[in-house]
Amino acid sequence: MHTMIKKLKRTVVFVLKLALFASLFGIFFGIFGIKNPWLFNLSRTTGVTMVTFVVLGIALMSVYGGYSIGTQKSKPIVHSMALATIMTDLVTHLQLSIMNTSEKNNDHFVYETPHLLLLVMVLQILVIVFFAYFGNYVYFSLEPPEKCCVISSSRQSLGNIIPKVRRFKKQYEIDEIIRYDDPKVLDVVQRSNTVFLYDVPIKERNDLISFCYQTQKNIYYNFETIDVVSQGAKYVTLDDKSMVMYTAKDLTMEQRIVKRLTDLAVSIVGLLLTSPVMLGCAIAIKLDDGGKVFYKQKRLTKYGRVFEVYKFRTMKEANSINKSVTENDDRITRVGKVLRKFRIDELPQLLNILKGDMTVVGPRPEMLENVEKYTEELPEFSYRLRMKAGLTGLAQISGKYNTSPKDKLVMDLMYIENYSIWQDFKLIFQTVTVFLKASESTEAFGKNELYDFDNDRERDRRPASKEEDNGDK
Repeated sequence: MHTMIKKLKRTVVFVLKLALFASLFGIFFGIFGIKNPWLFNLSRTTGVTMVTFVVLGIALMSVYGGYSIGTQKSKPIVHSMALATIMTDLVTHLQLSIMNTSEKNNDHFVYETPHLLLLVMVLQILVIVFFAYFGNYVYFSLEPPEKCCVISSSRQSLGNIIPKVRRFKKQYEIDEIIRYDDPKVLDVVQRSNTVFLYDVPIKERNDLISFCYQTQKNIYYNFETIDVVSQGAKYVTLDDKSMVMYTAKDLTMEQRIVKRLTDLAVSIVGLLLTSPVMLGCAIAIKLDDGGKVFYKQKRLTKYGRVFEVYKFRTMKEANSINKSVTENDDRITRVGKVLRKFRIDELPQLLNILKGDMTVVGPRPEMLENVEKYTEELPEFSYRLRMKAGLTGLAQISGKYNTSPKDKLVMDLMYIENYSIWQDFKLIFQTVTVFLKASESTEAFGKNELYDFDNDRERDRRPASKEEDNGDK
């Protein structure tokens, strides 16, 4: 029965994906076809235009996450699909305008009917919103949430993982919580559909993973350094012996050249495009308290080299102590709150990229004080200095300001181990999504919630708090 439901869900997802893309395609060409009737005729120009829309649309949806019902909430799906569709529309509409530059239509280039483009985008976004919410509704109506158990090593570790799982109440229902060394742990695994392992020692974690694999349970576990290494390794055979081969990595000469040329292009274009915004920020900061516009701070980059990062000042000058921002931090100015929320304070770092101190994509440069503190707790933290510090990166896109140092480290090492030019371009495009989840991505450091192993059942019965609410957003 469970297998049949899985197959049905896969079929439903495929049909909905096809219907959504067909709707977006139909809206674009249906509306522009009224003004350009040649789009309804079979011709080479029609084919080229339609292929551009399809290929670019599929590629951008892949970059931004696509129509991922069942694994994402509806709001992020709307964001990712809307971004991909809008960019596809802009490129295809530009191509349409170019093709209309001919003796029969326009004798010179004209950016045609921008009002129709706006109408197309509005209608497409409405369709995306419908399919996102309807798709998740249908998907989760087919099967109740998976019964899960959480296996961990401490109350603090539970405080790190349980709130994250509870944000997805339609996918997972936490039924039991237990320590990894409890004698009943295997019985708990047997009763569950999905097992979350968090901060379990490596040996015990491997034993539990083997048991879950044997009993065909879904498994989630947090990354350790050994897992990052395995991600960058590959399977080989030495004679008839199966081995895992890991090769120490560094950028090739070709990759360095392309990366530097990309940095120069992005920083120059970025400075030109954002200069009005940066001028407005400078005026606002000056009018707010009359202090300095820019703020310089020493940070670490590749191989531990120290450089000064440029930022718009977001804190009061008298209280700009070098420590991470906390919730309701009174050091932040009124203008600074807005700049930090949308990460506009980072724009001056385009100058760092132009100078060569930083790169566009790479691990974020940490304050010297934080590096010293984090390295004491996590000696592996220094591994991220194998790559030049970046303006954006995997940890900035997938994480938040208050994401734990260990989780940020894992994301940075995953980027380094799986480095490619394509990955850089993909992350540059995905950076736009950070602005759409500004309030989440800039959350300050707060207190971790503590959970009690002995009272886990009583806690699971209590009403969900506002933070844990899994409203379909």
